[in-house]
Amino acid sequence: MMLETVDLHAGYRKLEILHGVELRIGEGEIVSLIGANGAGKTTTLRTIAGLITPTSGKVVFDGQEVQGRRADEIVRAGLVHVAQDRALFGELQVWENLEMGAYTQPRSTMRESMDRVFELFPILAERRQQRADTMSGGQQQMLAIGRAMMARPKCLTLDEPSVGLAPNLVAQVLEAITAIRDTGVTVLIVEQNAKQALRISDRAYVIENGSLVLEGTGSELIDDPRVREAYLGA
Repeated sequence: MMLETVDLHAGYRKLEILHGVELRIGEGEIVSLIGANGAGKTTTLRTIAGLITPTSGKVVFDGQEVQGRRADEIVRAGLVHVAQDRALFGELQVWENLEMGAYTQPRSTMRESMDRVFELFPILAERRQQRADTMSGGQQQMLAIGRAMMARPKCLTLDEPSVGLAPNLVAQVLEAITAIRDTGVTVLIVEQNAKQALRISDRAYVIENGSLVLEGTGSELIDDPRVREAYLGA
């Protein structure tokens, strides 16, 4: 397994949000985590990324336990998180934001990594000298993913990458995520557009009230009546 959580409990102060979450994500997979607002999706990703310390349980990445380690140490290990708010440096240009994403990597790899990002998102190459805070929402999301790719991740976790985007941009972003997987990067995605996420996912989990209640392949869950009624609007 590239990434695994074992009986993971976590939350905020005295409020427990996750109740024994157990995810298994194999190398080179796209796995989606779907559920209603407040179900624990973001908390799961933040705990895996080291932004929240679990109260109990394990996060095992590439064979090593990483729970309790600093977020930057987890990034150096190859597990990189793209937050829902994107957290870009608005006053910096595109190329500067990308360089910031490579802070864990040797300078000698910078050009190669940036070329890969520009191949993935050509619009970023065209706008490499534009300030991040003057870009559209879709372009900012591409930049956030591109900056994460500068860290040369083994595994990428993405929290709602299509939020606020027009349908054509949603398709572009999800297509890019598939392309990232095709380069060998494992992907764990939380996505509001559950149907689109399931279509590109090898496997998926459903979370309700901080507990996993269902799992299967992406196609299995698309066809599951419970999932269709609750999350797919069908």
